[in-house]
Amino acid sequence: MTDIRIEVTGLHKSFGSLDVLRGIDFTTPRGTSTVLLGPSGSGKTTLLRSLNALDTPDSGVVRIDDVSVDFSALPPGKAGRAESARLRAQSGMVFQSHNLFPHRTVLQNLTEGPVVAQKRPLDEVVGEARTLLDQVGLADKADSYPHQLSGGQQQRVGIARALALKPRVVLFDEPTSALDPELVGEVLAVIKDLASEGWTTVIVTHEIRFAERVADQVLFLDGGVIVEHGTPGQVIGDPREERTRRFLRRVLDHG
Repeated sequence: MTDIRIEVTGLHKSFGSLDVLRGIDFTTPRGTSTVLLGPSGSGKTTLLRSLNALDTPDSGVVRIDDVSVDFSALPPGKAGRAESARLRAQSGMVFQSHNLFPHRTVLQNLTEGPVVAQKRPLDEVVGEARTLLDQVGLADKADSYPHQLSGGQQQRVGIARALALKPRVVLFDEPTSALDPELVGEVLAVIKDLASEGWTTVIVTHEIRFAERVADQVLFLDGGVIVEHGTPGQVIGDPREERTRRFLRRVLDHG
């Protein structure tokens, strides 16, 4: 059990009459990269957002290390919100759009969360933030504002900001989908470096070739269930299920 960083059991989520997740079970070993693939509407982003309770599942259990929430038995009111907040604190989220504070410098964007939410000392946080900016290749942009950066640079700041919270897990929701094609590579390179450095990551992406290079395991979702899972060589290279093969043919033909 100590090897497992994320454990998801029996996850269900509906929006009105639409069943988006229909009994999701999977585990992620610590220090590994899990990629979620699937067509639009398959449930992959809802699954990702359920891992940090941005979307609240109707039932099922999400555990990250020693923090576990049983959404079937989530208490009402403040108690339930507190449990969800504990789970959320285990992960850092990188969104499709950069969601940076436009009126704060790059460095201030990184220090805000650790200082305000985690009550950590500013001098310690600033030193760590500068190290993270160097890691994502933006050490010279600490005093710039988001509007002075390219989309790819803003997304790399978003990644550094997520890491500044020292999360157990880093979650990526299609981190390159809003970027111009020539900027995609610089962001994927940073994510690949994180995976090689032993961060535990879960990534929703449509970049199949990137998934092949970075993933330890691939989950292919369709209709709110995991249709197929395994290594990239199994799921992408030699899929068992016809539904997976159809999806890959369509995506790769348009790539």
